[in-house]
Amino acid sequence: MELDSILETLKSDLSAVKTNHELSEIKTKYLGKKGEITVLSAKIKDLSNEEKKTFGSNLNKVKNEATSLINSKKEAMETALLNEKLKNESIDISLPATKVPVGAPNIVEKLIEDVEELCMSMGYDVIDGPEIELDKYNFEMLNLPKGHPARDAQDTFYVQGEELLLRSQTSPVQIRSMLEGKGEVPIRMICPGKTYRRDDDDATHSHQFMQIEGLLVDKNISLSDLKGTFDIIAKHLFGEDCQTRFRPSYYPFTEPSVEMDISCHHCKGKGCNICKNTGWITVAGGGMVHPDVLRNCNYDPKEWSGFAFGFGAERLAMLKYNIDDLRVFYTNDLRESKTFDRKEAN
Repeated sequence: MELDSILETLKSDLSAVKTNHELSEIKTKYLGKKGEITVLSAKIKDLSNEEKKTFGSNLNKVKNEATSLINSKKEAMETALLNEKLKNESIDISLPATKVPVGAPNIVEKLIEDVEELCMSMGYDVIDGPEIELDKYNFEMLNLPKGHPARDAQDTFYVQGEELLLRSQTSPVQIRSMLEGKGEVPIRMICPGKTYRRDDDDATHSHQFMQIEGLLVDKNISLSDLKGTFDIIAKHLFGEDCQTRFRPSYYPFTEPSVEMDISCHHCKGKGCNICKNTGWITVAGGGMVHPDVLRNCNYDPKEWSGFAFGFGAERLAMLKYNIDDLRVFYTNDLRESKTFDRKEAN
């Protein structure tokens, strides 16, 4: 039978194939448009209906078998080629793979998350607020009316006239939280976020920086509560041997106001260039919420009291990890990321 002889010839031809080019020629010879199996389809029209059914079925079987034989030959050749390469090429599977640098989490972000987790464990809520703020919340309700000299120190970015601005501090979120409390609900919150001030960027200053502010408003709150809270945060970040102290200061929205210092973790209070030979480093400001601020937010200062504090996240990170240029926090240089990764591991 003609179909059977085609398959036998195909098998014989395939046994002699050595290269992919030869295999491609064999495939064209038998299965191409003018291939020996393909042209047999033209004979169907000359057959009777009964013969067409039988011949067509047999022709499909031969075509499928031929395709299978050619594909099997191709797989066998590829396997043989791979085995030959494995035989001739030495592969040491114990060698380490190529390491792709992927950087490391940003240290400022990790520090903020660390402070958030600590404060949440003490019952604080983490609150967010708008970065484009109203003058009313950024200044006026914080006891900084128009014309107040302390406004000049803020060097504010105004967006629209003198009423809309990029917030120069995260304190407006404190105002918004107290207003939501409607003078009836205790407030315990922290707000980490971006703030903006007109400043020349250098190793220790930036026009945009991260601030972490905290607020607690309740009944019978005193300055000692702030001292205890600050002490917990400082010891958490800088170790149990870290000492803290308050010094008198001035902020329009707190009274009394204090600056908060920690003992220098580098020299352990003995004096060095980092602490300017004082043994202490100023890291935060705070104080008791000013009675006028409480009144502005509908809290009666005769019934309610509270404290507020604020840190610069970059400054804390620079001190904690001995980084001398805050600009490296905002670069994508993987060499700096490796430095962060190493410092975090330590």
